[in-house]
Amino acid sequence: MRTAEITRNTRETKITLSLDLDGSGEGTIDTGIGFFDHMLELLKKHAAIDLTVKAEGDINVDYHHTVEDTGLVLGQAIDKALGERRGITRYGFASIPMDEALCETSLDLGGRPFLVMQSAMKHCFVKDFEVKLVEEFFRAVSVEARANIHLRQIYGDEAHHVCEGLFKSFARALRQAKRIDPDEKGIPSSKGVL
Repeated sequence: MRTAEITRNTRETKITLSLDLDGSGEGTIDTGIGFFDHMLELLKKHAAIDLTVKAEGDINVDYHHTVEDTGLVLGQAIDKALGERRGITRYGFASIPMDEALCETSLDLGGRPFLVMQSAMKHCFVKDFEVKLVEEFFRAVSVEARANIHLRQIYGDEAHHVCEGLFKSFARALRQAKRIDPDEKGIPSSKGVL
């Protein structure tokens, strides 16, 4: 069972999260931030993971702590559920069109955290959600999941569509990378460890 349950309680956020890497997109999302909930719903569906998130944060201040801390907890859950990462495909790639927008993700679950995000929409808003928080979320996921994530907006001029493209492409790349590869008999690294 590649599952994990993580709880994080700070003065800024209280988050409980459960994850099943071999799920089918089930679970409930409630962060108190409508647009972010929508993005996490897309992530669980397109990654084919079961994901339940309950987050209470200081959203009266802004959304930053809740979004970043949810990313930290999700990353921890991915890392825990992967275990030794024995037999995984390790790499994933997806290019996703969303109307006029095209976004792509290259992902390596190889144990080395790094994030590159290229987007012309970083300082735009979808309603009251600043797109820059997407980068903060994925940086947190990258660090805690020990994953190398490259996100790129190739083009697009509607911030909502760009965000959807980024989350869906990450989800589809994760769906590939987490899969058990029947041809991989051990750790997918020449070093013998990830």
